[in-house]
Amino acid sequence: MIKMCGSRSCGCWHKYPERGWIQFLIMRILYEEPMHGYQLLEEIEKRSCGCHRLEPGSIYTLLRRMEERSLLESKWEKVEGRPDRRVYRLTSKGVEALKMGLASIVRRKRLFEDLVNFYHEHFEKPAEEGGKGNV
Repeated sequence: MIKMCGSRSCGCWHKYPERGWIQFLIMRILYEEPMHGYQLLEEIEKRSCGCHRLEPGSIYTLLRRMEERSLLESKWEKVEGRPDRRVYRLTSKGVEALKMGLASIVRRKRLFEDLVNFYHEHFEKPAEEGGKGNV
């Protein structure tokens, strides 16, 4: 679920942010081009270099929940000689959620970069150079 800070409106995302990455990826993909669920499955796998493969039931449940929260909208598309398929697109509310979420990720990236630099400076230096070494 997408949840913002209370009254601060800082755009921070809370409650299991590691689970929310897939929503950002879906919104990013749909920002570029509307597509149906199976296309999204393939695109997620492709963009994650095959590391993340979702089950069809999982993606459709997630898409339905995102649509219920007005982040996405869908319409049925007729395909000649094939079953109809539901095509999803990002709404203006979805664009705003994507923008705020990505801004939060940028802020977190800065924090992580600072922590990585601290690690390099204090723990990767050999002990004779004044670093703690591998403590």
